[in-house]
Amino acid sequence: MQDAVSTPSRVSHGRTASFSRLATRVRFEAPSIADCAVALLSSALVIFSFPDFNLWPLAWFGLVPLFLIVARKPQPWRCFLLGWLFGAVFFYGSCYWLTYSMIHFGGIRPWLAFVLLLPGAVLLGVFPAVFTLVLARAIRSWGTAALFLAPLLWPALEFLRLETTGQLWNAIGYSQAYHSFLIQTARWGGVYAVGFLVVLVNAAIAFALLKRSVAALLITTSATVGAAILIVLTSQTTPSGQSPVNAEAHAVVIAIQPNVPMEIVKSDEDMRRLTTRHFEMSESALRQLPNDGKPRLVIWPESPMNFAYGGDPQLREMIAAFAKANNASVLLNSQEVAPNDGIYNSAVLINQEGSLVAQYDKIRLLPFGEYVPLPQWVPGAGLIRAIVGDFTPGANYRLMPVGTMQAGVFICIESAYPSIARRFSAEGADVLINISNDGYLGPTAVMRQHLANAVFRAVENGRPLLRVTNTGITAFITPAGEVRDATQGFKPEVRTWGIARARDGQTFYAKHGDVFAATCAVLSLLILVFLFKRIAGNADAV
Repeated sequence: MQDAVSTPSRVSHGRTASFSRLATRVRFEAPSIADCAVALLSSALVIFSFPDFNLWPLAWFGLVPLFLIVARKPQPWRCFLLGWLFGAVFFYGSCYWLTYSMIHFGGIRPWLAFVLLLPGAVLLGVFPAVFTLVLARAIRSWGTAALFLAPLLWPALEFLRLETTGQLWNAIGYSQAYHSFLIQTARWGGVYAVGFLVVLVNAAIAFALLKRSVAALLITTSATVGAAILIVLTSQTTPSGQSPVNAEAHAVVIAIQPNVPMEIVKSDEDMRRLTTRHFEMSESALRQLPNDGKPRLVIWPESPMNFAYGGDPQLREMIAAFAKANNASVLLNSQEVAPNDGIYNSAVLINQEGSLVAQYDKIRLLPFGEYVPLPQWVPGAGLIRAIVGDFTPGANYRLMPVGTMQAGVFICIESAYPSIARRFSAEGADVLINISNDGYLGPTAVMRQHLANAVFRAVENGRPLLRVTNTGITAFITPAGEVRDATQGFKPEVRTWGIARARDGQTFYAKHGDVFAATCAVLSLLILVFLFKRIAGNADAV
């Protein structure tokens, strides 16, 4: 009888002890307010290194505060929470512009729009959280020198972020996009290689601050000088540049920035007026060109016009008449018929005889903008599809002829996917063309952040990239990543550029892709294996 009575008491006492131990561990590993403030400082420094703040040098030491609080007290779950806080605030602060379309076109109240931005930022914050967790484990096992594993772990997790979420926006290397001298390593390892160097310098500075010894200073100096030497050496292999005005051009491009308003076109009269604007801007620019026999290409951007070349006989006739009269080809964005009653977001090329000669169907669609990544049975999925549309993704990388050259054309957000431009380059593109429309996100930092993606695609592939937009920023990007002849935002603009056949071979990145990022991922996986073995060995010893 006594045992029967005492058993519940022992169980209750055991539960109380377990909760007590858990509470003690939570108190022990929970970040302090000071720790959180330091993590937030790192977030702010890295945010300010991106457009539109443009304080790009901050990226080279912005992670130092975060590294210091991880190394000084490398408790894994504490560091995980601090990394999560850092990441969530970084993504929220650098992508605040996502609220613009919610407020101005969705009719959502500003306070609610900023609340709705939170879940995405919190989700993406998991990747820096995993980074700090693994780094803390490594420091506990191998000491402060394990900070130098950070340059491997960071690109690996950026690579994982792209592969799992389809999103690589504002990878840390993009902060350096407008300083071409600093980003030539992208020819070898993509944006990940530039991020590797940025994180390496951050780790070296943090190591020196923690150790405060002559040996540590020498190590830090060696790492920083090594990064500088690598930057200088790769800049020496920069491909021969092309100028927007190129006397050796094999073709001439007319880039039209029509500044079509983002409000829904409400009448046939609006459509006629805006279509006329496209033709008039194009004809005016063509009249100023010499009659030298070079092929001429007019590019219209992605826009809210919703042209449907294949389904609009009147538009086909107008473009054919324009092409014949001006002896010019026309590249435009169009909604084209896809199988099973679907719609492609396409780029179509009409030659100087007025015939359709090439069509590229957008492969990487924008979630909740061009398709809804929800199963049919999820409540509300059908309603969301009715609001945002439901495009069909393309599957073929079709090059487009421009005189004797080949162009790789991709649409809008596809410039944020390194594999798209790389595939076109590997197929033999002499020039890359990105038609885009950022107007629905307003005069915000997205304009220069999106352009930064295009800059890296030019450098990675050693090809000029023509970015033609509805509202800006339209620009000619050289193979070295120099942004030239950029337009102002939200005003009609026209640019005339000469393009030539590629004189340089394919870059290492164009040939081999994300070998560097994959190597970082493999090495990071090996680090995890060694850490788990060490932890298991310590547990067995205890």
